[in-house]
Amino acid sequence: MTPPAAAPAATPPAAAAPPPPEPPIPPRGAVTNLPTPRFAALRSDRVNLRVGPDTRFPIEWRYERRDLPVMIIREHDQWRRIRDVDGTEGWVHQSNLTPGRRTFLVRQIEGGEVPLRRRGDAESPVAARLRPGVIGRLRACEAGSAFCEVQAGEARGFVARAHIFGALADEEFRQ
Repeated sequence: MTPPAAAPAATPPAAAAPPPPEPPIPPRGAVTNLPTPRFAALRSDRVNLRVGPDTRFPIEWRYERRDLPVMIIREHDQWRRIRDVDGTEGWVHQSNLTPGRRTFLVRQIEGGEVPLRRRGDAESPVAARLRPGVIGRLRACEAGSAFCEVQAGEARGFVARAHIFGALADEEFRQ
């Protein structure tokens, strides 16, 4: 009988390589040539977020909140890669977005409710208080201003840009 062959020496597992870094957001969409990033709102209460830009890709998430603002960060044919307020990214068909309708979402802040002010300054009287998660219509943001003009239900006024998701920090916008 011959002795069993010696087992090869165990090799330590290779360290997992970190995932490649995300490419930077291009300054313009490859399909529309519109600026990126930019915001749009979800068109319906049922929008599928897919892993890739086609219906062959699995659904990763389903949004069930009409008018939720999302940031468009890439384009591929009829598909848009979006990022939501929580940083979740994926692909939605462009027909599920309303690019002309600008909305905002009140962010969760320390202290709870966000003041809706009569004018665009921190000393202006409070017209209403908005709870985190409220979605409203974004009406205007002036360049260099820390406030945006908004409407939430019947209440109109100004809210600190830092307290909402739906407008870029340096964006000028008027609807």
